[in-house]
Amino acid sequence: MAILVTGGARSGKSAFAEQYAMRAGTRGIYVATCQPYDEEMIDRIGKHRLDRDGSGFPWVTAEEPYDAAGLLHRLGEQAAQDAKDGIDLPVVLIDCLTLWLTNWLLRIEQDPLGHDRLAEETTKLLDAVTHFPGKLIIVTNEVGDGIVPAYPLGRRFRDEAGRLNQRAAAICDRVFLVTAGIPVELKALAYRWDEPS
Repeated sequence: MAILVTGGARSGKSAFAEQYAMRAGTRGIYVATCQPYDEEMIDRIGKHRLDRDGSGFPWVTAEEPYDAAGLLHRLGEQAAQDAKDGIDLPVVLIDCLTLWLTNWLLRIEQDPLGHDRLAEETTKLLDAVTHFPGKLIIVTNEVGDGIVPAYPLGRRFRDEAGRLNQRAAAICDRVFLVTAGIPVELKALAYRWDEPS
């Protein structure tokens, strides 16, 4: 089962995703996609790790800024083996999809074939999400509600993030929007095209 949790900055989406994971399983794997580009990010990452360690829930952190698809495949293979051996499967939480996207956009920014590479990596990741055999929670950001960015990379990020979020939401079983710390399950509220108008 895959769940997408989206919302704006400081909306409470990561806290909700962690609480959801703690209720959905007995242990978790936290896939961190953030790269520590500066001191503030290093401090932020450290605080998040301390918060998880202090939660009382057994988290294992896996830092993976680029190959989230490969990591999901490896975790899926381990989950299949654990299931055969009767071992309780961990909940996997990826935080976050938009940082993963940022990492790739910065890596390929000067590459003329970058658009193709990003499409390839996105497809690999979404395929891994689709085929993941366990409980998977993915955090992402809503970035399209603000102003149009003034520079090309910012506009590309906004557009790519919107497309990525739509594709991820389509394949996830549940999608939550968190605003002001309040989660709302979107798929349950979604308009159905087969309903009468």
